[in-house]
Amino acid sequence: MQRGRLTLCLVDVGDSPTFLFIYTLSCFTHFPLSTFHFFHFSPDMTLFRPCIDLHAGKVKQIVGGSLSDDGAGLQTNFESDRPARYYGDLYRKDALVGGHVIKLGPDNDDAAHEALAAYPGGLQLGGGIQRENASAWLEAGASHVIVTSWLFDAEGHFRAERLDALVAEVGKERLVLDLSCRAAGAGWVVAMNRWQTPTDLPVNAATLRQLAQSCDEFLIHAADVEGKCEGIDSRLVEFLGEHASIPVTYAGGVHAFGDLQTVHDLSAGKVDLTIGSALDLFGGKQVRYADCVAWNQGR
Repeated sequence: MQRGRLTLCLVDVGDSPTFLFIYTLSCFTHFPLSTFHFFHFSPDMTLFRPCIDLHAGKVKQIVGGSLSDDGAGLQTNFESDRPARYYGDLYRKDALVGGHVIKLGPDNDDAAHEALAAYPGGLQLGGGIQRENASAWLEAGASHVIVTSWLFDAEGHFRAERLDALVAEVGKERLVLDLSCRAAGAGWVVAMNRWQTPTDLPVNAATLRQLAQSCDEFLIHAADVEGKCEGIDSRLVEFLGEHASIPVTYAGGVHAFGDLQTVHDLSAGKVDLTIGSALDLFGGKQVRYADCVAWNQGR
């Protein structure tokens, strides 16, 4: 979806309201006007995008760089006593779009299904996505599937033919590429395997330009600052705003509500922002969830 002026319409016709992006209401004239709730998105505006991070079947917030296969050194900022479906239902009721569910390791499928069922078509799904299971997650209610590690071989070499196969399976319009990265010299490289393994794919203008032809959006966590609440990677945000030609969501390091305005200013409104550990919804003290909802509604 290219950026432009859209009307987000919430059609309230039952227990599960449906979101529609429309330019005209001519085909809905048989519904009473009270059925529709409208949110107008202007061009080039940073939006808050929600998240549901799952680890061992629980909604958690984790310091991204501490994830490993054996769990040693794991740093957990927050573990919720509420199920994943609670958050999916909350985001649906608050008309938040473009959020994501990320499965961090095994034993998260049931919780992921719960979240998607609570908000069908309203959440993207990532974690362990490959060609063989991508369609099943879309059928389970994900708006998009998010993929990273499967696009690389064991040594971290990018495999373009795997991306082509995934596009052929689900279509580029249902695909988000996770280019979460770590700093490398003066730039960044994509990191795979829970952000532990650097790959040979740089995050540069040429990469963004090439991969934009094969997906609908980019999701980019700044793995070096993810979960630390010590400030965003401003240079990365500015770079993404300058070079990304499709929607892109940045995550990592948010420590104040004002970071939404900062990301908007640095990227000229072209980069959206996910907030995790800093959010009061996840035990944080720096950012109020209600303020983020109001930010989106007021744009």
